Amino acid sequence: MEALVLPVLVILGALGFSGIKVTSSSRSMLVERLGKYNRQLKPGLSLVMPGIERVVSHESLKERVLDIPAQQCITRDNVSIEVDAVVYWQLLAHERAYYAVDDLQAAMVNLVLTQIRAEMGKLDLDQTFTTRQEVNEVLMRELDQATDPWGVKVTRVEMRDIKPSRGVQQAMEQQMTAEREKRAAILRSEGERESQVNAARGRAEALVLDAKAKQEALLLEADAQAKQQTLLAKARAEAAAELARVLESQPGAAEGLRLLLARDWMAMGQEMARAQGGSVLMVDPQSPASLLAALRSLQKSDS
Repeated sequence: MEALVLPVLVILGALGFSGIKVTSSSRSMLVERLGKYNRQLKPGLSLVMPGIERVVSHESLKERVLDIPAQQCITRDNVSIEVDAVVYWQLLAHERAYYAVDDLQAAMVNLVLTQIRAEMGKLDLDQTFTTRQEVNEVLMRELDQATDPWGVKVTRVEMRDIKPSRGVQQAMEQQMTAEREKRAAILRSEGERESQVNAARGRAEALVLDAKAKQEALLLEADAQAKQQTLLAKARAEAAAELARVLESQPGAAEGLRLLLARDWMAMGQEMARAQGGSVLMVDPQSPASLLAALRSLQKSDS
């Protein structure tokens, strides 16, 4: 009898030890009792009745990453592209995820692939590159709504790469090359135009500056001549005043003045004799009055 007690105690001890379960705060365990869902073990130490209860699922409650393989999609403008993505998700209701779907991750992968194909079919090729962030947000909302009955929360969706087919890539490269050549030609033509405009502007400015310089030179020359004439007039006036003063103070100087006038008028008579009109002025150098009368008659005959 004692020989049987020891093995029984060992078996009971082993069964009791196997019924002790330790659950961490970041994981979840589901327990079934006699094949029916009973409870979800809380973090810490828990007891499970061996033979009657069993742990059927042990899952992490942390946020996880689901890698979506690349797949072929057709855009709205009938361009074949290859798209892959990653999905960040978290298990919120363990029992719903376990009992609502057989293979949770496979179901999520197929759901994401279907949603990506549907969204890519709504866009043109150019839009798939420019509206990637908007597509990510749409995919996240739709996947979160679709996986809610499974107790799953989709936190983020990111399309990693969008690859057009080889022929489309070559066409895009040719288009980009043509665009770059077009921009380069436009820049060259604009540069030549700016150069010509600058050259014409420089020539116009040079002509303006030259005209201004000539105008200033003429003004300076005219001003100099005016000043010269003013100075000569002033000098003549001063000379005449000095001559009048000398004549008044020295009556004998009048004889010398007559001699000078006679010499000058003889020279003037010679010049007038050589003139085309042949006019001859006959005056008496000893008489200033006769000189004035001769000059007046000469002016009347010329008019």
